[in-house]
Amino acid sequence: MRTTLDLPEALMDEAMTLTQAKTKTDVIKLALQNLIQREKTKGLKDFFGKVDLDVDLDALRSR
Repeated sequence: MRTTLDLPEALMDEAMTLTQAKTKTDVIKLALQNLIQREKTKGLKDFFGKVDLDVDLDALRSR
């Protein structure tokens, strides 16, 4: 999908340097992947303390 973006050049240059991405497209893809992963992780943190993980591993292994 083609999209026109107005991004600060210094920000793009720094991101390309830090990630060693060769193209601006690669930087944007990486940034979107990282954003999605971070937001999914936040969703998992909501389950902290709500899931009962009292599992007997020895019993599961003997099946």
